[in-house]
Amino acid sequence: MSTHMILALVLLGIVAGLRALTPVAAVSWAAHLHWINLDGTHLAFMGSIVAVAILTLLAILEIINDKLPKTPPRTAPPSFIIRIVLGAFAASCLALAFGLSLVIATIIGAVGAVIGTLLGYQARTRTVTALHTRDLPIALLEDAVAIFVAFFLLSRF
Repeated sequence: MSTHMILALVLLGIVAGLRALTPVAAVSWAAHLHWINLDGTHLAFMGSIVAVAILTLLAILEIINDKLPKTPPRTAPPSFIIRIVLGAFAASCLALAFGLSLVIATIIGAVGAVIGTLLGYQARTRTVTALHTRDLPIALLEDAVAIFVAFFLLSRF
């Protein structure tokens, strides 16, 4: 497995740590736009217009939910676990698309999600504190970073 691919898998996991559904929606778009090829795999459905629509809607709802005051922190167990699972899932899609080891790619994606969850939480809370600002502008910046990184990364294949 190339260093470039390992970095891509880690970054996809990190994005899941920032916004859990963003890398999964981005992978679905990448498959739909033929940036990656999942045809003939058990994840071929990811490229369907139905999957793209549902995952995009869920990713948008997650972004909205993130701004609500009663949303628990991403480090809370249910949220943390979901981020790890979805980071691993997004990485497994790339593994299937490029004939990589599914186990290794899944582990790398999960580790990236742990890193992204912990670093994302610290970066956001410390930035809000350091800038003496409200959370919303920093959260919106985090949204933009997650979306940009996921799509930029997947558009390179």
